[in-house]
Amino acid sequence: MEEKPETLRTDSPSKSSSSLNDHQPLPLSDTPLKNLSREEQKARIDALALAPGVTAETFAHLDEKKILRKMDLRLIPMLALLYLLSFLDRGNIGNAKIEGLVEDLGMSGAQYNWCLTVFFFTYAAFEVPSNLLLKKLRPSIWLPSIMVAWGIVMTLMGIVQNYTGLLIARIFLGVTEAGLFPGVAYYITMWYCRHEAQFRQALFFSAASVAGAFSGLLAFGIAHMDGVGGLEGWRWIFILEGILTVIVAIMAFWTLYDFPETAGFLTEEERAFVVYRLKYQGSAAGTHAKVAQDDTFEWKYVKAAFLDWQIWTNVWVYWGIVCPLYGISLFLPTIIRELGYTSSTAQLLTVPIYITASILAIAVAWWSDRVGKRYPFILVCLCIMAVGFIICLSSGKPGAIYAGVFIAACALYPAFPGNITWLSNNLAGSTKRATGQAIQIAMGNLAGAMASNFYRAPDAPRYILGHALELGFIIAGIIAVLVLVFNYKRINKKRDRQMAAGEHNGITPEEMSALGDRALTFRYFL
Repeated sequence: MEEKPETLRTDSPSKSSSSLNDHQPLPLSDTPLKNLSREEQKARIDALALAPGVTAETFAHLDEKKILRKMDLRLIPMLALLYLLSFLDRGNIGNAKIEGLVEDLGMSGAQYNWCLTVFFFTYAAFEVPSNLLLKKLRPSIWLPSIMVAWGIVMTLMGIVQNYTGLLIARIFLGVTEAGLFPGVAYYITMWYCRHEAQFRQALFFSAASVAGAFSGLLAFGIAHMDGVGGLEGWRWIFILEGILTVIVAIMAFWTLYDFPETAGFLTEEERAFVVYRLKYQGSAAGTHAKVAQDDTFEWKYVKAAFLDWQIWTNVWVYWGIVCPLYGISLFLPTIIRELGYTSSTAQLLTVPIYITASILAIAVAWWSDRVGKRYPFILVCLCIMAVGFIICLSSGKPGAIYAGVFIAACALYPAFPGNITWLSNNLAGSTKRATGQAIQIAMGNLAGAMASNFYRAPDAPRYILGHALELGFIIAGIIAVLVLVFNYKRINKKRDRQMAAGEHNGITPEEMSALGDRALTFRYFL
C-alpha cells in the first residue's frame, strides 16, 4: 500500500489540543485576511505554511476530514457542471447528425468527419497557453470567460447553412473549449494532495458520462421542436445547449473560487494547513528530508515539462483511453442506429451506458485513492476495454455489439481520471504540473482527431475498421503503462539507495525544491 504524506489526526479539539504544548502554534496576525489584497493574503498564508518549526502537529487541532468536505462541497459541483456542459457541447454533433444535420447541409460522410477532426487541432494547440494563463489570470475569471466564448460559438452553430460554416464553427469551438479540461484538472491539484486527487477528478469527470446520458435525453426531447421558428430540430440542439452554457458561465464568475490561499470559506489556519499539505507532498516517507514544492513561475519549468520522458510515455496511455472515448461519444448514437434501431431509440439506448460508466468511475476512483495505487486500476480497465472491442469485432449481432460497446465504455470512464491523476501525482512544482498536464491532454486529444475518422459511413453497420483501430490503441496504452511502472519502480529504488548513502546531504532545500520530481527526496506514485 502506497505510503501517504504526513496528515493530521481528525480527533476533536479536546483530545488533540494537548499536542500544541509541544509545538509552536501558528503566528497569526491581528489583521483580518479580508482587509488584505489577494496578493497579500497569498503571501501571508504561504509564509505561515512554510514558517520554521511548522509541522503537521502544528495543525493537529484541526479536523482534516471536515476541511476536505468543505472544499468538496464548494468546488466539485460547479466544476462538474462546467465539464458536463463542455462535453455536452463537444459531442452533441453526434446527436444532431442522426436528426438530419448531414442531409440538411448537403454534406458527405467525409465532410462530416472533417468537421469532427478540425475541432481537435485547435483544441490541442491552445491547451498549454491556456493553462499558463489560468495561473496568471485566476480560475474564477479565466474559466467562465472561455465558457461564455464557446457558448456563443455553440449557439451560432445552430444557424450555419452549409459545410463551410459548420467547419469554421467547429474550429472556433476547439479554440474556446481548449482551456477548460486541462485547467480544471490542474486546478484540482492545487487544492488536493495526490493521494486524494483521483476521487475528485472522477467526480468532476463523471460529468462527461452524465453528459452522454443527458445529451441523449436532451436530444430526444429537443428533436421534437423540429419546425419551431422555421428551424430544424438539430439546430435547436445547438442553440438551446449553447444558451444554457452562457447562462451557467455567467453564474460561474461569482461561484468559482481561485486557490486555497484566498478561499473565503476557510479560516486562516485552515488555509495554511491546506497549503502546507500541498507544499510537502511527494517527499520520501519516513525521512526528515522534507522539501517544499516550488510554485514560482519560471520558463525553465515549462521547458522541463516538454523534455520529461514520463509525460510523452503517458500520452500513449492517454491515447489508449481517449481514442475509444471519442469514438464512443461521437459515434455511439450512429452505431446504435445502424444496428436497426430508430433515431429516437438510439438516443435513449445511450443513456444506460453512460449512467453505469459514471457510477463505476466514482467507485474505482474511491478505491484507487483508498489503496494508494493508480496503475493496477488503469491496467485492468484497459484490458476490459480490449475485451469490449474484441466482442464488437467477433460478432455481427446487434445485441453483442451493444454489449461490447457497453463493456468498453464502463471501463474507459474509470480509466480516464486515473490516467490524468497518475501523471499529476508525479509532476512536482505547480508550473511544471500545469504545463505537463496541458501537454498530456493537448497531445492526447489529438486522438480525437484520429478517432473522428475511424468510423466511416461505408463501414456501417459493423464498423470493423473503427473497432480494430480502437483495439490497437488500447494495446499500445497497455504497453505504455508497463513501461511507466517499470521505470517508476527503478527510479524510486535508485533514489532510496542514494538517500541511504547520504547523497542528498549538502544539497540545500532550495536546490532540492527547484529539482521538483527529479529531486532525490521525491518518490513516484504507483
